[in-house]
Amino acid sequence: MEHLKHLNDMQREAALHKEGPLLIIAGAGTGKTSTLTHRILNLVKEGVPPNEILAITFTNKAAKEMLERVDALLEKHGFSVGMRYGDARPFIGTFHSLGVYILRTHAHVFGLTKHFAILDKNSASALMKEAVKEQGLDSKQFSPERIASVISRQKGSMVTLEEYRRDVGNAYFPMIVSSVWERYERFLAREKALDFDDLILKTVILLRTNPEIRRAYQGRWHYIHIDEYQDTNGVQYELARLLAGENMNICAVGDGDQNIYSWRGANVQNILNFEKDYAGARTILLEENYRSTQTILAVANAVIKKNTVRKEKNLYTKNIEGDKISLIENYDEGGEARAIGERIKGLIESGTDPESIAVLYRANFQSRALEEAFLLMEVPYQVLGVRFFERKEVKDILSFIRAALNPESLSDVKRIIDAPPRGIGKATLAKMFAKDEVSLTPAAQKRAQEFWDLLAKIREYALVEKTSKLIKFVSEATGIENSLKTGTDEDNDRLENIHEMVTLATKYDILPPEEAVEKLLEDATLASDQDSLIKNEKAVKMMTVHAAKGLEFPYVFVTGLEQDLFPHRRMSAGAVSKEDSEEERRLFYVAITRAKKKLFLSYASVRTIYGQRQVNAPSEFLTDIDDIYLERESGNTNDEPVLSISW
Repeated sequence: MEHLKHLNDMQREAALHKEGPLLIIAGAGTGKTSTLTHRILNLVKEGVPPNEILAITFTNKAAKEMLERVDALLEKHGFSVGMRYGDARPFIGTFHSLGVYILRTHAHVFGLTKHFAILDKNSASALMKEAVKEQGLDSKQFSPERIASVISRQKGSMVTLEEYRRDVGNAYFPMIVSSVWERYERFLAREKALDFDDLILKTVILLRTNPEIRRAYQGRWHYIHIDEYQDTNGVQYELARLLAGENMNICAVGDGDQNIYSWRGANVQNILNFEKDYAGARTILLEENYRSTQTILAVANAVIKKNTVRKEKNLYTKNIEGDKISLIENYDEGGEARAIGERIKGLIESGTDPESIAVLYRANFQSRALEEAFLLMEVPYQVLGVRFFERKEVKDILSFIRAALNPESLSDVKRIIDAPPRGIGKATLAKMFAKDEVSLTPAAQKRAQEFWDLLAKIREYALVEKTSKLIKFVSEATGIENSLKTGTDEDNDRLENIHEMVTLATKYDILPPEEAVEKLLEDATLASDQDSLIKNEKAVKMMTVHAAKGLEFPYVFVTGLEQDLFPHRRMSAGAVSKEDSEEERRLFYVAITRAKKKLFLSYASVRTIYGQRQVNAPSEFLTDIDDIYLERESGNTNDEPVLSISW
């Protein structure tokens, strides 16, 4: 057991478990990733071929970290690994990347090619707007965003268009949704494309309706691990169940107290009912926390114990007691931002690295006042969510590659047809896709043919050359690089982003060209907000509490702790459901448990929301914290009144 000597008793018990269903309830900071990776190592040491092991989590960042740790462990113990999911490597990825992996192999079942396009959120949104417009609907009355949200929730609950139409009957708005949905699906089929939700839903449909394919994957992956199981929705739950099959060698890892995504379909009952769903399941509790101080954990335990829909657990640690929780009381959001900025400046001046500090908020609009203060006070910061793959020049190059591999992707062709300008307008483009180029003028025909020839060259290059060389080729052959050599600061930045893209692409060069370019396009499309965090950037991190899930920082500021903001205002709209109330409390628990060393909580008596100045009561969550753990601080410098809490 030398390879498991670093684990505690409960972690080791989980790592040694082999046959049958296993539920690991892993509290925040209790070393669940270490437990999972050592469980995979132990399976391999016991003779399980690595390619029979599957591990699925929710974010690219989490999957990448787990993969790196598994690779390091296997290599350390004499098992060679490569970049490919072959004999020497388990499959470790997200639910979406698993769906892509399976669907690429069986694309023909859905009338697709293996190079089918995956629409990112912007492209899917554009198609949805087009579908609403084509139905003759007023987008102000029938919001494409709202309709897209309904469709996404239905797909996440394993409901197809046909089932939705059958179930809703003649109800007015659902009939509108089904008509838009049908046209949207037609557009997807036209472009040989799938959206994010399709990647999992169609994989489930494939496995359900094709017993031979289902048995093949059940036979391939004998040991299945699902991380963050509390965040699974209906279709993800079903995918895990189908792959587990009758052997039920499934290991679910998660924490119901960190279920914060019900608004996008996550069902906390999936983890609460695991022992019922998988007969004979063994349950192991991980409660020893290695992240936070005793004070932070005492506060976290006190906050979450008020919830009733949960599995009982109590985090503890051998770490030091640590500092008290600072409660900063402010007059308004400007004062709050200045008070936080001052404390951060003090931390930095005393030797704290800026990147070890995080500022969390319940809603994105709160970042504005904080950013203004940080700029004035010269506090370096990075707002989570400015994604590398969302930059225009990066998206243009990716669209050229996607269109080259799948010329029927109208969304990609529309994006690049005039980037840089080549004299092809909407009318010409329409005739190009209608295969009616003979009706164009000779000059327009020539431009159209040159464009198709360019895509053909890119495709030919993509299938034989390394991915990094492909990026260089596309940037030069399309004229993008030349168009940015104007000398302006903005163009220089864009050029640097393209050069960074070449560097990023080198990590795929180890793979065969066709597989490499598919993996690059997949990773780019499925990139999450957390992927935008730049490692080692000397800046304070700013993000919503939802975006902070899975991250940790020595110093954490949780802002805007006011009633109707955190817990969120939707809590006070009419009768509050128990589910919604408990989820807001879980969200606060997640915020608290991001902190390793010191936690700051703040609120403002007055805040401007939607242009209206509002007087706010402090959050009810603050009354759950015993005064022995708190030190009160005033964030005001001008005798402004503050609504304080009295216990």
